[in-house]
Amino acid sequence: MAYDPNNVFAKILRGEIPCKKVHESRHSLAFHDINPLSPIHVLVIPKGAYVDFDDFSARASAEEQADYIKAIGDTARVVGAEKGGYRLLSNCGVNANQEVPHLHVHIFGGRLLGRMLKKDGE
Repeated sequence: MAYDPNNVFAKILRGEIPCKKVHESRHSLAFHDINPLSPIHVLVIPKGAYVDFDDFSARASAEEQADYIKAIGDTARVVGAEKGGYRLLSNCGVNANQEVPHLHVHIFGGRLLGRMLKKDGE
């Protein structure tokens, strides 16, 4: 999957599409998902043009990587997700059903989330 500079997250970063910001740092932005799947559903994205976690871990600077990991933890605390526990999810590529070609981590919380994946045959 190639990076598309016109993806929805790139447009949010450029201010072309509004978002309900939760947290911002030098290299990261966190905002509420527009179609939440749980009471807490926030996205955290790097400000750089990275397709997915593989791309980010290979090309991002150490400063960007540290900022992004800290931003994910800070965001979880800002929205109160740490109180009952939360799930982090980042889809990487076609088989993981990645829809937007810009790295993003979902923070889900606020309710019992159930199993991460069903076993084959369930």
